Amino acid sequence: MALLTEHEQRKVAEAIARVERHTDAELVTVLAARADDYAYIPLLWASLLALVVPGVVHYLTGWLAMHSLLLVQWVSFIVLCLVFRIPRITTHLIPRSVRHWRASNLARRQFLEQNLHHTVGSTGMLIFVCEAERYVEILVDEGISKRLDNKCWDAIVAAFTQQVRQGQTLQGFVTCIEACGELLKEHVPVTQERNELPNRLVVLG
Repeated sequence: MALLTEHEQRKVAEAIARVERHTDAELVTVLAARADDYAYIPLLWASLLALVVPGVVHYLTGWLAMHSLLLVQWVSFIVLCLVFRIPRITTHLIPRSVRHWRASNLARRQFLEQNLHHTVGSTGMLIFVCEAERYVEILVDEGISKRLDNKCWDAIVAAFTQQVRQGQTLQGFVTCIEACGELLKEHVPVTQERNELPNRLVVLG
């Protein structure tokens, strides 16, 4: 799954600029290829299955010597490790709760790293996407959360998540930004012209 091109990233930046003309909120968008490399997952699954393979082979054949079974086990382990390291396969081996937990942690780190907690009036907003995990989250600082209940973002996040699953990440970003902008324009209207944070898409490869 390819991340957005420079041209597509500019479209996201333009959408942010349009929204920020009508609100005091400071929007930052982050797109991550994946939340973690999950390097231990292929080893874990390969080890577990390699423990089972000799028993299955012995049960089916009943004649292999011990050293042959050990060889089968080692070959199975190596082959499974290589297969399970294929990104698409690795992702399916990880429980959804673990994938979302890792992505959520990365979103919170990005909120701090992008200085969204240092805006005037505490009006920072992060729109975060992890493509491999098909994960979308909106995080806001207290200047926004005091005026808008966090549940108001749920429908926007659900729609964006569906677009990410369909490979429509760019359209998802633009639609999400515009939908957030409508709520922000009403509840966090612009009081003075300022732009504290860059209007750009942060891409984490």
